Amino acid sequence: MIFRRFIILLSLRFVLVGLAMAAVVWLILRPGHHSATLLASFVLVSMVAELWRYVSRTNSEVARFLDAARYADYSRRFDFEQQGSGFDSLGHAFTEIIERMRERGTDQEVSLRRLRALVEHIPVPLLTLHANDSITLQNNAARRLFGAEHVTSLKDLRRFGFGFAEAVAEVVPGNRQLVTFTVEGIEYHLTLAATEVIVAGKSERLVSLQDIQSELDATQAQAWEDLVRVLTHEIMNSITPVTSLAKTAAVVVDDVIAKSSRQEPIDEDLEDLKDAVSTVARRSDSLTQFVDSYRQITRLAPPEKKRIRLADLFESVGKLAAAECPREEVEFSSEVTPSELDVYADRDLLEPVLLNLLRNAWQATSLEDAPRVGLRARLNRRNNIVVEVSDNGPGVADDMAKRIFVPFFTTKEGGSGVGLALARQVMIAHGGFIRVANNDSGGATFSLTF
Repeated sequence: MIFRRFIILLSLRFVLVGLAMAAVVWLILRPGHHSATLLASFVLVSMVAELWRYVSRTNSEVARFLDAARYADYSRRFDFEQQGSGFDSLGHAFTEIIERMRERGTDQEVSLRRLRALVEHIPVPLLTLHANDSITLQNNAARRLFGAEHVTSLKDLRRFGFGFAEAVAEVVPGNRQLVTFTVEGIEYHLTLAATEVIVAGKSERLVSLQDIQSELDATQAQAWEDLVRVLTHEIMNSITPVTSLAKTAAVVVDDVIAKSSRQEPIDEDLEDLKDAVSTVARRSDSLTQFVDSYRQITRLAPPEKKRIRLADLFESVGKLAAAECPREEVEFSSEVTPSELDVYADRDLLEPVLLNLLRNAWQATSLEDAPRVGLRARLNRRNNIVVEVSDNGPGVADDMAKRIFVPFFTTKEGGSGVGLALARQVMIAHGGFIRVANNDSGGATFSLTF
């Protein structure tokens, strides 16, 4: 309809120009009509100028519309009525098209922002591996995973383990595999998966790296907790009557000995029986206390997290440790970087863990001439809060480091193997983990990562 009207108006102008031209030619061929010829020529020139103005203005508006569409300039309007072109319907159509394009662009921008927000807040790290081995980190989780490290290419991943970089480079779309990711000397287990996408005719791989270390720790801790719960239940069911009967037997033997001593000398067999029964009762009590200590692992209350200023916590724990330490020559140090660093945790659970780690630390330095024990809090490259307890003792053997947090395992004579297992449970309850590593200058460091 719009272009039909344009053709009609354009055709009318051509007809008028043709008529004016015919009149001029006819008047030129008839001598003596100079005034009429001059007037007809003026009309012809005016009609040609009007035709040129009409076509040029329309073309200019069409070009302006195409420029607005090309550069997404949705602020332009096309009001042909004011220009007097007689092409107001096309102006309304152009304005409507621009308005719809603006609305569609706004909807697309909103959808794109929503999609970007969703990708940014996905807890699984995502990265794109391009055909030229360059890498783009797609969300916050990926940036937190690599911390302060600048990762832009495949070779940058070698800083986190050559095997990890090789696994990312050779990942097959559709397959999942378990990889080891190493940062700051701590190993994490990740599941690696990829999918292939085609963007602008180029193939790219979208790689997901899901940290399952906390899930592995929680599953393993839950398995140990279930085992300890079953064992303590069965042991207590068996030892409780033994303890009760042993104590009863000890009382009976004491009564018999007391009665016999009034009449005749005490029989040596009764003395032996008394010693045996007393030993059984005493050992039963010790076993009961031992089992009760392991019940702490299975009865750990959910943490009541509050903001804790680490400097204040270190001061409190340091005073308790210094008062308990039997060696005055042990040098205690404390450092919090930055000084205002705090953590959301349950102080009633965290304080005994730190005190037990300090106790282990000064015990590990018993053979050192200048024993040193330190507390340190800092932010790692992944912006996690890390609390470290270090010493300058002999360190921890590699084979023991893998078993040191397992319930029942202990390297101390007379130890119960509860302390570090309980510390692990406390950190898992806080959503973190505990690790041990040997220092380059000697000694070991236990790290609590929140």
